Amino acid sequence: MPASPRPSAESGESDESAESRKTDESIRSPDKPAPLDSLIRHATDNAVSWITLDRPQTMNALTWDQRERVIALLASASADPDVRAVVITATGRGFCAGADLRGAPAAGERITGDVARTLRLGAQRLVAAVLDCEKPVIAAVNGTAAGLGAHLALACDLVLAAEPARFIEVFVRRGLVPDGGGAYLLPRLIGPQRAKELMFFGDALTARDAERLGLVNRVVPPEDLEKTAREWAERLATGPTRALALTKQLVNASLDTDRTAAFAAEAAAQEINMTTADAKEGVASFVERRAAEYRGR
Repeated sequence: MPASPRPSAESGESDESAESRKTDESIRSPDKPAPLDSLIRHATDNAVSWITLDRPQTMNALTWDQRERVIALLASASADPDVRAVVITATGRGFCAGADLRGAPAAGERITGDVARTLRLGAQRLVAAVLDCEKPVIAAVNGTAAGLGAHLALACDLVLAAEPARFIEVFVRRGLVPDGGGAYLLPRLIGPQRAKELMFFGDALTARDAERLGLVNRVVPPEDLEKTAREWAERLATGPTRALALTKQLVNASLDTDRTAAFAAEAAAQEINMTTADAKEGVASFVERRAAEYRGR
C-alpha cells in the first residue's frame, strides 16, 4: 500500500498531489491551461447528472474555479426537472486530494477575517452545495479522499467506495484545523469519539474500515464502482424525486433540531409532498395494485 499523502503547509494538499502537479505543469504550457469543462467533466444520462473530477495527475485536487464549477453543476441539478440524481466521481488513483490553492486568484497581504471569509465562500460553500442539493447525491470514491476531498465525499447522501479507496483527515499533519465542514459532518456520521480519533491522528482509513464505521454504504471492487453507482443512481432517478428531496432535508436537519421542531418539519414536508403528482401516483398504484411510475413531479 502506498504511503499516506501528507498536506502542504499552506493548503492542506498532499505531497503526492504536489509532486504529481510538477509533472502536470511540465507537459502543459502555463499559458494554455486545459479547459475547465475537461477538468470537471459533466454529462447527463438517464436522468442522472454525472460530475467527474478529471485531473488525475494532481489526485484531483480542486482549484477555486474547479470548485465553483462543481457548485454550479449541483445548483443546476437542483433546478433541472430532467435531472433526478447526481453522481460525483473521479479518474485516476485519487478521488480528491483536497484544495489546490495554487490556482487561486492572486491576493494581497492577508488581513484579519480573510481566512474565515475564504473558507465561508470556498470549502464550506462546496460542502453546503452537496448537502443542499435537491436531488440525491452519490459519491463514487475511486481512490484517496483527503481533507476537503474526504468531506466532499462524506457530505453526499450515499457513499460507494472502491476497495483501494482511503479517507484521510490530513489537517493535523501540518497543524491545521479541519475545514470544509469536517467537524460538523464526522460526529454526526460516527459520533464524537471516533471523529476525534480520525482528526487527532490523521491516519488513513481504508475503505473497509470506513464501511465498518458507517462512513461508507458499500465497498466494491474497482471494476464494479461505476456499474454500482449507475445502478443506484438510476434506481433513485426512477423514484419520487420530490419525496426524496424532502426526506433528505428532514434527515440532514434531524440532529440539529429538537423533537418538536423535527415533528413540525415532518408535518410540513408531508403537506408539501401530498400536492405532488408522484405522491398521487404512489397512492393510486397501491390502490390499483400495480407498480408506480414516478416522473419526478
